[in-house]
Amino acid sequence: MTKVTIIGATGSLGRVLTKVLLKETEVELTLFSRSADRLPDQERIQKIAGSVYDQAALTAAVKGSDVVFVALSGDLPKMAEAICLAMSTTGVKRLIFTSSYGIYGELPGLNGKVQPVLEPYREATDVIEASNLDYTILRPGWFDNSPDISYYLFDKGEVIRGNQISRLAIAQLVKQIVLTPSQYRQANLGIVRD
Repeated sequence: MTKVTIIGATGSLGRVLTKVLLKETEVELTLFSRSADRLPDQERIQKIAGSVYDQAALTAAVKGSDVVFVALSGDLPKMAEAICLAMSTTGVKRLIFTSSYGIYGELPGLNGKVQPVLEPYREATDVIEASNLDYTILRPGWFDNSPDISYYLFDKGEVIRGNQISRLAIAQLVKQIVLTPSQYRQANLGIVRD
């Protein structure tokens, strides 16, 4: 049975991904968040309440997982370092890390200029790319609650045209990677709908 850890499980993207994976797959989930103990108990779910900065709790959350999915906010570079350390310690290799579009100034008209608010996302992405993990970095546009699951993927270095993406579309792509972990390895992908 495939095991997936969702770090940031109580966030908007983590909650949607949890629903999709429970409904559409047979995977077992470890939900990690500071408030994971407030989540309802369900079959196929283990909950671990803790901070990404608590190395023991984070290591326990990723241990034995086949895939780790991350969607966080805060001090992203330090969080990325902690996640890489926990995964390296446990021997877990497959990571899907959520960043943001615009971290390379790849939006029309920016000509490589990165907005200051996006610098931590870029730094965290650099940490992940420098690791020895089998990563997929997702750089979504603005999240919305649309039921539209269509999306376009843009490789690192390509100009991203479009700016919105549904949480459900991101969850569908993550599900696809969970079910076929060799897909999009060492990839850094912008994802938008339009």
